[in-house]
Amino acid sequence: MKIHFIGIGGIGISGLAKYLRAQGIEISGSDITEGSATKYLRAQGVSINIPHNAAAITNQDLVIHSAIIKPDNVEMQEAIKKGIKVLSRKEAIASILKEKRVFSVCGAHGKSTTSAILSSIFPHFGAIIGADSKEFGSNVREAKSESIIFEADESDKSFLNSNPYYAIIPNAEPEHMESYNHDLNEFYGAYRQFIHTAKKRIFNLSDPFLQSLKTIQAITLNPQSDITNIRFEIHNDEPQTSFEFKDYGIFKVWGFGEHMAQNASLAILCAIDELGIDALEEIRTNLAHFK
Repeated sequence: MKIHFIGIGGIGISGLAKYLRAQGIEISGSDITEGSATKYLRAQGVSINIPHNAAAITNQDLVIHSAIIKPDNVEMQEAIKKGIKVLSRKEAIASILKEKRVFSVCGAHGKSTTSAILSSIFPHFGAIIGADSKEFGSNVREAKSESIIFEADESDKSFLNSNPYYAIIPNAEPEHMESYNHDLNEFYGAYRQFIHTAKKRIFNLSDPFLQSLKTIQAITLNPQSDITNIRFEIHNDEPQTSFEFKDYGIFKVWGFGEHMAQNASLAILCAIDELGIDALEEIRTNLAHFK
């Protein structure tokens, strides 16, 4: 299959492009200006047009565009003219993830960190993250796997298309309210829909909304009682947070802050549920690779 990405330099679109390339799909793309993502993909042999050009649309099977691309874009117009299917990133996510076992991380803040930590713990899984991980120097873990760590985006409601097997939520603070008609009921209703779609759920109970969902079966983190003896240290000239988690012992994670211990703990809970308590030392070791 051949897919063309309009706006391929953006963090969201480049993530999909890199991931699908790892699955064996032939990709091409375009953007207005050169950036780190376009340079990376070009170095991998991907055909990139700067700026957008109708000639970039040839015999592709599908065109995917970022949210910022307008209907009058020359490449979109050419694809429509040639009868090539065109999808927004939001629409494409549903198609790409529908057959995957998705570890879907969503929240107003902490989701990039939690997603990257999960990718460290599960290095054999694919991953699409909304920021570059220093561990593997990209926003994508380009692994061919049934399972994927996916940073889901609530800003445009596309998290509802992420087909969550696990719904992992650090918090659900109101944000991007223009996508929800400035209506809290609509906003929290979308989160409830996301949560109910998942087969398994992991919540940080420091968030009032998540704390209120007492009738929903979930694995929960209570930071006040579950995380103790937090210490901030320098290890090999790098920041490190050390903490005790429940009765599982001491864990160490890159970075400073109580929020780092909380994000890591959510990932640990997910990993214990997925791998079993016998994998605790593997989890502890892999967590240390996060950066």
